[in-house]
Amino acid sequence: MHWPPQLRNLPGASTFALDLPGHGRSHGPGRDTIAGYAAAVVALLDTLHVEQALLCGHSMGGAIAQTITLDIPERVAGLALVGTGAKLRVAPAVLDGVLTDFQTILALIADWSYGPAAPANLKQLGAKTMAEVEPAVLHGDFLACDRFDIRDRLAEIQAPTLVIGGTADKMTPLKFSRYLAANIPHAQLKVVKGAGHMMALEQPREVAAAVAQWISGG
Repeated sequence: MHWPPQLRNLPGASTFALDLPGHGRSHGPGRDTIAGYAAAVVALLDTLHVEQALLCGHSMGGAIAQTITLDIPERVAGLALVGTGAKLRVAPAVLDGVLTDFQTILALIADWSYGPAAPANLKQLGAKTMAEVEPAVLHGDFLACDRFDIRDRLAEIQAPTLVIGGTADKMTPLKFSRYLAANIPHAQLKVVKGAGHMMALEQPREVAAAVAQWISGG
């Protein structure tokens, strides 16, 4: 859902768009730590016999990608970090509300996840997709994000890194992306004007073009 065809079909690249445990078509329990999800991603790489990959992560996925890079850097050829940060604190009202008032929190997140120019049907589809995730799994996701903070380790990331941030992102404001780009060695920043948190869905061609150009060394 979060990766449009333009990104899943990059020219000259073999891409895998995965569903994390407990999400989409992946069964099993979700996780409540970023390290837990990172282990699941590495297990998939092992199953696919992929020794080294360029990891592209959005939001929580960006936290997972950074964690893998820090823990087993030899498995990572590069990082593309979309709408994410080095710290992903979650408001207590959201953490509590996921279990006590699921529909209200879904509506709040759907509203905050998109830029002002995003079409209404895109927001509706986003809310519908999120509603398919069990509340307990989503709560675990938010717990994992809330516990995530690697600000003191960013300088350890040596993989070439592309950071993509949207000017209208309310969930992970552009300052998060600027911080990553300023503190990760060998990082470059791409700003997507007018894009909200779901920038890859809102402006898929621009985001895909940025990733493709970066991969090609342009």
